[in-house]
Amino acid sequence: MPYELIAVLMFSTMMLMLFTGQRVFGAIGFVAVIAAVLLWGDRGGYDLGFSAIIKVMRWYPLLTLPMFIFMGYVLSESKIADDLYRMFHVWTGGMPGGLAMGTIGLMVLISAMNGLSVAGMAIGATIALPELLKRNYDKLMVTGVVQAGSSLGILVPPSVVLVLYAMIARQPVGQLWLAGAVPGLMMAAMFILYIWIRCRITPELGPTLTEAERAEITPAEKMRLLRAGLLPIAIFAVMMVPFVNGWTSLVESSAIGAIAAFAAAVLKGRMTRKVFETTIRQTLGITCMFMWIITAALAFGAVFDGLGAVRAIENLFTEQLGLDPWVILILMQLSFLVMGTFLDDTAMLVIVAPLYVPLVGDLGFDLVWYGVLYTITCQIAYMTPPFGYNLFLMRAMAPPEIELRDIYRSIVPFVFVMIAALALVMIFPQIALWLPNKVYGL
Repeated sequence: MPYELIAVLMFSTMMLMLFTGQRVFGAIGFVAVIAAVLLWGDRGGYDLGFSAIIKVMRWYPLLTLPMFIFMGYVLSESKIADDLYRMFHVWTGGMPGGLAMGTIGLMVLISAMNGLSVAGMAIGATIALPELLKRNYDKLMVTGVVQAGSSLGILVPPSVVLVLYAMIARQPVGQLWLAGAVPGLMMAAMFILYIWIRCRITPELGPTLTEAERAEITPAEKMRLLRAGLLPIAIFAVMMVPFVNGWTSLVESSAIGAIAAFAAAVLKGRMTRKVFETTIRQTLGITCMFMWIITAALAFGAVFDGLGAVRAIENLFTEQLGLDPWVILILMQLSFLVMGTFLDDTAMLVIVAPLYVPLVGDLGFDLVWYGVLYTITCQIAYMTPPFGYNLFLMRAMAPPEIELRDIYRSIVPFVFVMIAALALVMIFPQIALWLPNKVYGL
């Protein structure tokens, strides 16, 4: 049987298993090992799975994964992150759309503490959304704000998705994190600019705090909330400044962040037994899930590489079809958008990474830059109907008055903003590459 046909059978079998509701790592790992057994015999197949596990266990930077997840859940479960929203509520509520803009700021900071979009969505939907609705903000706009803001969690460092990409693409995690920082902040600024323009044109979409509410907030209360809200920012600075300056390694900085968050929760008297148990359970669950996915992806990629599938696809696109490298890159991004309607970001990456990542390198594109493009495209796919990941998370967490059609309609303007951000990063690669090049002296 031709190797190209074997590759097609592997890919189609894996997609079929995913459509039937199988676990991502189970479907990918099962197809990889069975294909290896059929191709190279029992020993080759069993060794493939075992060697993938050994590679994961020996990958030292992977230790950052549980550290950052632990830090994020400590700040979330101990309600330290809640102080951030109260700070934004007091300091930005006096301008039209101020609370919505503050919510984007909250999401950026939550992203910088957790690295997952789920955490931002949970905090935004349970804390910010009810407050915004209570203050007569337009429900379509604020629903879109929470969804768009929470998507920043997979781009702003320390992004867990970029850690997974780094493992599969064999790129430095530190460079990828720094590459995602400026595009992430740029996208947040574009969200804020859109909210500001909309609320300037139509003030009733984002009304300001009433005179009575502002009178109740004393200067002393504003300063107290400012100090409480700055604590998570201080934790992030304590973690990232030594790393950016080269004083600590990536793993050491992640440990500093976890210890700082835990110490802050203890000193504020919020580290109860229940908070600690919940944090540990959530950290272990998500960390194990990612490790299994990485293991399966490495095994699947090894089989694909052995079959020569990447070289066959490159030959099809560049020689037989004669496509320009930029056309091929755009087609890749469009395929991510299609897959994002029914798969999450990790599933998309491990399915196509064995094909796309080597092809991108052979076409002459920077793999760190492409990691940022992939992540932004995943953000868009998260919010793309009919089955965008964030759409259903919002449906599960939103108040009853937010209907599914409201959720679908709310994301339209923010998707266009994100497409504009993606186009800017594609046209001007230095938006992503300037900071890692400067820090690492590349």
